[in-house]
Amino acid sequence: MIERIDTGARMSKIVKHNGVAYLCGQVGDGDTVTEQTRDCISRIEALLAKAGSSPDRMLQAVIWLADMADFAEMNAVWDAWVPEGHAPARACGEARLARDVLKVEIIVTAACD
Repeated sequence: MIERIDTGARMSKIVKHNGVAYLCGQVGDGDTVTEQTRDCISRIEALLAKAGSSPDRMLQAVIWLADMADFAEMNAVWDAWVPEGHAPARACGEARLARDVLKVEIIVTAACD
């Protein structure tokens, strides 16, 4: 069975299938990469909880940065957040994001109930 949560005309915020939750890409508010990453992570935590999951159950993360020069700044926030011993498989690359003010977008897949 496929369960779609917070579904709109274009996308669902969460899709659950066979014990896996697929989250839509999350962006955050703020002027700096640190602020946007913190807000983005907060949104991810809320979606994970809604899906019956948590950060220690993440399977994969794909991170897009508007500028790879921000890699270390984003990683400082990410590394402090990921539960020790539970780092997901991860990729990070540079991409033009949907709005010019965006600096980071994170897409997470996690095991769920």
